[in-house]
Amino acid sequence: MSDKIKSHHLGRKAILYVRQSSAHQVMHNQESRILQYAMRDRLCELGWREIEIIDDDLGRSAAGAVARAGFDRMVAEVCLGKVGGVAAREVSRFARNSRDWQQLIEMCRVVDTLLVDQEAVYAPRQGNDRLLLGLKGSLNEYELDLLRQRSLAARYEKARRGELIVAAPIGYVKTADQRLEKDPDRRVQEAIGLVFGKFSELGSARQTLLWFLEQELQLPTRRANGDLVWWVGLMLNPIPYVIDKGSDLSRYTIGFDAEVPRGLAVGARPAPDWAEHSLM
Repeated sequence: MSDKIKSHHLGRKAILYVRQSSAHQVMHNQESRILQYAMRDRLCELGWREIEIIDDDLGRSAAGAVARAGFDRMVAEVCLGKVGGVAAREVSRFARNSRDWQQLIEMCRVVDTLLVDQEAVYAPRQGNDRLLLGLKGSLNEYELDLLRQRSLAARYEKARRGELIVAAPIGYVKTADQRLEKDPDRRVQEAIGLVFGKFSELGSARQTLLWFLEQELQLPTRRANGDLVWWVGLMLNPIPYVIDKGSDLSRYTIGFDAEVPRGLAVGARPAPDWAEHSLM
């Protein structure tokens, strides 16, 4: 047992905090979750008998962009002085942003609550441990920023090669080798063909929309899971989108929807700043 753990710590309960950052990790990284739950055995070895597991934040990022009910409940319990120690397999599970991390450390210092991970026990009231926890928090935040930068750089390089296709325009499908092909559904082809035919005839996306509304015709779209959905009436507003996205598939553009300075319309980023690549 660590000499930092005193009888008054063991007289209060310990909280084991379990978190994974995304639903994908929850589904596919089950071994990581098993290892996190196994931290309960370490708390038992350290002397705690009353152990509460908080796993409300499975699938929630600790970057600070989303609310975490489990983390908030844990901090509230610490503030009430009911907790002798809070544990996680790695301290990065607690927080990957300075605000939440410093809040947790400060509350633990005030009420004399220990932090425990798989390697060590930290006492925030001790200067060296508080310094070490501060460094770990900064490194965790930096690591997240570094991973994000690498991911964005890889994504942009893929876009520069014309290989990044996030979602296929209506009327097209994305193949396994990242190419765009017309939807094999004949009804979809005919519906999209009718949109462009009427647009050529009437000369305006608005007039095309009004004609579709008058005729109460249907247009296709796909949900994120790939299911085909048909809708009618006033929900036909994507007609300008269909025309815009499908009118020039030979040009690959990324960056059009980036933020623009105040006073410019959304999407008004100068064309030379776009990354354009041929898909032909």
